[in-house]
Amino acid sequence: MSSVSAGPGIVYVFRDEAQRQGYLASRFRRVGCVPRIRSDELFDRHRDILQPLLVFLCERGRLPLKTEIQSAEAIVVALGSLQRAFSVLRDIIEDAAWEDARARRTQDLLIYLALARFGRRPRLSKLPADLQADIRAFFTSYQAACELADAMLFAVGDTLLVDQLCRKSKVGKRTPSALYVHATALSELDPVLRLYEGCARMFIGSVEGANIIKLHRGAPQISYLAYPDFERDPHPALYSSLLVPLQSFRVDTRYYDASSNPPILHRKEEFVAADHPLQAKFARLTAQEERYGLYAHPQRIGTRDGWSAALAERQLALRGHRVIRL
Repeated sequence: MSSVSAGPGIVYVFRDEAQRQGYLASRFRRVGCVPRIRSDELFDRHRDILQPLLVFLCERGRLPLKTEIQSAEAIVVALGSLQRAFSVLRDIIEDAAWEDARARRTQDLLIYLALARFGRRPRLSKLPADLQADIRAFFTSYQAACELADAMLFAVGDTLLVDQLCRKSKVGKRTPSALYVHATALSELDPVLRLYEGCARMFIGSVEGANIIKLHRGAPQISYLAYPDFERDPHPALYSSLLVPLQSFRVDTRYYDASSNPPILHRKEEFVAADHPLQAKFARLTAQEERYGLYAHPQRIGTRDGWSAALAERQLALRGHRVIRL
């Protein structure tokens, strides 16, 4: 039997190695986004059976096994084969969307294979059938895939490279010492940075309530920060932090719920991806706060008391995500 850390103090034990590997891979598999499709008479006529195939293609970047979608037999009856159905869909999907699906799935697989090395990486025959199909679809061989994954894992140990990728990241809030990313934006990071965070998650599991992940740039460590009411509170206060050093794995947990003056967040739009549903709302608040000069002394406003004082000095208050004059 093999175990997997599911969270701090929580371990899952698997009797079946294939199920364990399937679970591990699912933790780093991104959800595909079905692109807009061009109008097509043949697709419209068979939409009910082709739509599940379209979703699968966008999520996995390859043709499914016949056991992986329920409409497989109906597709074969209607169109002759899954390959014929794929040709129909390729005609109405932009090439860029298809290539993006394949690239995303390839990255997900490399991250999974890299992290699988922390245990005994199983033989290809010991993997679930869907993972075997993935690897055969995207790599020349299992050995080649493992070699690429090992190279990526080795890159995580390059502190200068990690720092460079953090500085170039298109998502997340950069500070001189770290890159802060909302949990919903983790999948948009460079694959090496995703693997960097994945090393900590393989050890500690998913940290309940942690919605901001801090990728340290000067030392190999990851912090999981909990900011309750991130979406509702314009400047949420830090509730807890959990630090995972990747060299010693001596976890350090701290709580701030009893503090009368906890750290708070500003510029929330910088933590999330551009497609986050509230990104524009967060950005409007930041722009309004900047116009009122509330960020003139950033060293003073990092805590709740300092922020309250800055508002009071200018006779301002917050009503939701709006600044109002008192």
